Amino acid sequence: MPRKPGLNSEFVMFDVVYEDGTQRSNRKVPRALTGGIDGDKPAHEFLIEQDREIAEKSGRPPAKIKSIVRSDAKDKKKKAAFYAHAEDKA
Repeated sequence: MPRKPGLNSEFVMFDVVYEDGTQRSNRKVPRALTGGIDGDKPAHEFLIEQDREIAEKSGRPPAKIKSIVRSDAKDKKKKAAFYAHAEDKA
């Protein structure tokens, strides 16, 4: 029987919004990088490095990340508020 994803998963999924308005959903970040004193900041740095590697292989410049939010956020209002707050900071 397949395992259900949950806290035993080795990855945390993030939705990433870029400055050009594009969004990538369900980006995998190792769980070990999240939940520490720095919160999700290490995940942000991991995603930047991952984007840099992808851009290098594709020959395109990396897109600049505007905001990240965990994909498993159940409350759509919290997600919408997070995105609005990120837009205000820019």
